[in-house]
Amino acid sequence: MHSDHRNTDQKHILTMRYPAAWWRSQWREAMPSGNGCIGASVYGGVYEETILLNHELLWRKGSTPELPDVSAILPEVRRLLAEGEAEEADGVLVKCLRTSGYEPKIASPLPLGDLKIYMPQHSAFRSYERRLNMATGEVTVRWTVGETAYERSLFVSRTDDSVVLAIRKQGPLALEATMTFQPHNPEDTRRPGTAYIPEAPESKRDGHYLYYAARNNDGSDFGAVARIVNRSGTLGANEREYSIKDAESLLVIIRLFPSGKREEQWERLTFELRDLAADYEMLLARHASEHGRLFHASSFDLRAQGRERSNEELLMEAYRGEVPDALMEKMWAYGRYLLISASREKGQPCHLYGLWAGDYDAVWAFHMVNENLQMMYWQALSGNMSGLMLAVFDYMDSLMDDFRTNARLLYGCRGIYIPAPTAPDSGLLKHLQPHIVHWTGGAGWVSQLYYDYYLHTGDIAFLRERAIPFMREAAWFYRDFFILGENGFFVSSPSNSPENTPGNYWKGPGHSMGTTVNATMDFAIAKELMRNLADGLRAIGESEEEENQWRAMLERIPPYQINEDGAVREWMHPDYDDNYHHRHQSHAYPVFPGIEVTRQNDPALFDAFVQAIRKRLVIGLKEQSGWSLAHMANNYARMGEGDLALECLDILGRSCVMNNLMTLHNDWRGMGIGVDMDWAPVQLDANMGWTAAVQEMLLFSVPGELHLLPALPTRWIRGSVGPLLARGGVQCELSWDREEQMVDVTLRTCSGRQAVRLILPDMVARIQEFEFRPGQPVNVKLDERPRRLRLELKPLS
Repeated sequence: MHSDHRNTDQKHILTMRYPAAWWRSQWREAMPSGNGCIGASVYGGVYEETILLNHELLWRKGSTPELPDVSAILPEVRRLLAEGEAEEADGVLVKCLRTSGYEPKIASPLPLGDLKIYMPQHSAFRSYERRLNMATGEVTVRWTVGETAYERSLFVSRTDDSVVLAIRKQGPLALEATMTFQPHNPEDTRRPGTAYIPEAPESKRDGHYLYYAARNNDGSDFGAVARIVNRSGTLGANEREYSIKDAESLLVIIRLFPSGKREEQWERLTFELRDLAADYEMLLARHASEHGRLFHASSFDLRAQGRERSNEELLMEAYRGEVPDALMEKMWAYGRYLLISASREKGQPCHLYGLWAGDYDAVWAFHMVNENLQMMYWQALSGNMSGLMLAVFDYMDSLMDDFRTNARLLYGCRGIYIPAPTAPDSGLLKHLQPHIVHWTGGAGWVSQLYYDYYLHTGDIAFLRERAIPFMREAAWFYRDFFILGENGFFVSSPSNSPENTPGNYWKGPGHSMGTTVNATMDFAIAKELMRNLADGLRAIGESEEEENQWRAMLERIPPYQINEDGAVREWMHPDYDDNYHHRHQSHAYPVFPGIEVTRQNDPALFDAFVQAIRKRLVIGLKEQSGWSLAHMANNYARMGEGDLALECLDILGRSCVMNNLMTLHNDWRGMGIGVDMDWAPVQLDANMGWTAAVQEMLLFSVPGELHLLPALPTRWIRGSVGPLLARGGVQCELSWDREEQMVDVTLRTCSGRQAVRLILPDMVARIQEFEFRPGQPVNVKLDERPRRLRLELKPLS
């Protein structure tokens, strides 16, 4: 029988000892496979197997009425804010939109359907396990009955755009199976009666083909075709399902369609499947080569013991207080695996459920640009997977007309305004809540991703043709939106610091009043955007006049303000007091995820931002969430606090991680960690943020400057990572051993000859080949040939 160990080691294998068991929502504990376009979730039942199928383009359509022009009301909102009437100003724009009849509804991912497999068992099973090989994307379910071993293996082919399933047995007993398509369980909805359940479902069999379709709320069909190849056996006569007895093996190849007319799509997919080679091993090898190219582009190794242990065993150890190294390796790899499996060039960006949403009313399953989408992709560039970022840029570029409409009709501005939530069918404002309407930083924050892609790859064509045009329109909005105050600095009004309420307006948990003036995050994003735009224009050698205009605007952005307690203020306005009782840390943007303020370039301001981050701890664990713990881990990594970053991951590991290692928004078991909710939504941003935090602990970069092991946790005695991709286009591989007092560093530039400054951790005692003075940077010249350096460490204390 096939073994999924062939191309990997145990640190890339996730093993579970029991099937998905979460009542009514088994898909949450399923094993995921995907090719960036199609997702398959394997529940793992022995007798009754369910494989949930999803397609990136299948969404329940939203409603998109014409957005009214409410920009004329903006002066009234600003007048109220200027007069200290923030609570009255809070609802003005939203009320105007609603009285104009604007009641939109945002789209939501829609489960395509389930492949059901029934395999009668004549004796009780033994030796059950299900596995995911992250290096290949192959999910395998195994068990034995007497002397016969059974196995189902599945992957979603990146090269052949198909779900491929093999069912095998080895031993004297027969292989008996019945397969059919059916709509996904209609009970999988958080609010029964409110979600759209697909209509007109149809399943049928024609020879060795199964057909399935249902109808979306826009009248279009979606569905699937499966080609089934059996080795021996007797085929049943049922016209709605494929039933076979006494077979040696089965091969099932499935293709999906997200829209169209069912009869036409069935015919098209049938012809495509006929031409596809019915060879599991060949299809797997072809897929694994491409999937593996991405997965193995970087690695992380802590020389962990116990990698062969199951997820359940590793999580039980994590519940004792510390995530074991074997689970740390797997969680880093899993975040990487999920992003690869749910994202690809010319596809849709990964949202919070990836390609594995089984809820008909999935909570927050759209693209959120007030942190969630960004956190999904923080790992991609440093993790040497820059190509995955292109899905984000393709998505944003496709919605530019809607973003321009938002800017013009909401605020009377040129350029673009990106609402916090969007969906593939529309970039128009769809959520009528003041804290959404008044947050104007979306386009600027997304601009960071565009420019960071250029900084990491050195792709000057991308900078000229895609990044600068996008950034220019984001900056145009600020040019029109900001007003000049009496002190000569810009005023941002209305303003919002996601998703916080100022302390003097806060009335306890659950209360929100976020309409303010001069949120620090507004100016942090605008400053970063204008500086990057000006620097980008200089890099491509165009429009010195335009460059100077943006640099002149930089002079009008007010300086950051510091409270009496030494922390940077969240609102740069005397009318709004800081409120530390909130998990968001938006005003720390210049330290993370931005790179404006570092300990090296402005130590005093850096310490004020660190103080602001520390002040947030007053909220305690009960107000945290999966994503906020991941965000805090990244913040601590930037602060150089590796042990505190690791502690955040330890807490995350025992509070918001399910047994398939997917992360949830909050602890669902009443363990005292995370916000109280009536539901625990899947949120894969914590998975991705975990991977990003590990990379931040081991390498931080600004153009021309690499910080090696800036936040190495004490527990990580030895290990290796890389290649990680640094800003400036430098690939960095690191291995360390504290007991041997050694760090090996290999550097290679991907963008021509350059010099970089190395910022070394305090534990370094000596560096070979170069003059080294503790506390001083080391200058290294690089070219495309690998340059190896060896650092000697101080003895362990």
